[in-house]
Amino acid sequence: MKNSYNVGNLVYNASIYDGMNTNMDDLPFYQRWLSKNKNARILELCCGTGRLTIPLAKDGHDITGVDITASMLEKAKVKASEAKVNIEFIEADMRTFNVSQQYDLIFIPFNSIHHLYTNDDLFQTLKAVKKHLKKDGLFIFDCFNPNIEFIVEGGKELKKITQYTTDDQREVLIKEIMQYEANTQINRIEWHYFINGEFDSIQNLDMRMFFPQELDAYLQWSGFHILEKFGSFDEGPFTNTSDKQIFICQNN
Repeated sequence: MKNSYNVGNLVYNASIYDGMNTNMDDLPFYQRWLSKNKNARILELCCGTGRLTIPLAKDGHDITGVDITASMLEKAKVKASEAKVNIEFIEADMRTFNVSQQYDLIFIPFNSIHHLYTNDDLFQTLKAVKKHLKKDGLFIFDCFNPNIEFIVEGGKELKKITQYTTDDQREVLIKEIMQYEANTQINRIEWHYFINGEFDSIQNLDMRMFFPQELDAYLQWSGFHILEKFGSFDEGPFTNTSDKQIFICQNN
């Protein structure tokens, strides 16, 4: 068993990241929930290159973005400038971020809590969120509903998952294989990168799986009331076959 967890540098290369992550199915969901209070102060944790931050700011929201990766934030600032929106971006770890204000709504999108590899990582993050969230404020996040059958199948052979061209004209092909550690609940994903037709590198994408009952309990223990739990971004109910766990929580 490995005793460290990581995400490869190429996974968070800003141009390669943006080229791969063009799906915006989650944006209407966050727009619906953020629009319930147009005067809300909003904090997005793990904002990346501003995939959601920028369109939400264009909708008129007062939103601040936090991310741990400097290169992602530099790309976000450029994109925000091009979109003519004024957004504060802060370089910080979601487990330990500390700013001098509280927010009406804090959200962690795009499965980012899967990079909290230990229970201590998760509880630190929930504590930091609670500290920065106004009483009765909303905490929203989404993550996968673990599918063990899918993970087992994913460990059998190297499979192509995507192919695209980046904005700096690199042809990228990514193949994936994974191995699940049942005792740590870590899915050890390897992404094999081929750039411009040649093999480039193998990049790790370790992800902690959170099972539904444990995540419900962790939130309640940390002082959050679960108002809603959806199984999809169209707000369908969470069921046995749901791909997602999407939480709307209130700070008690």
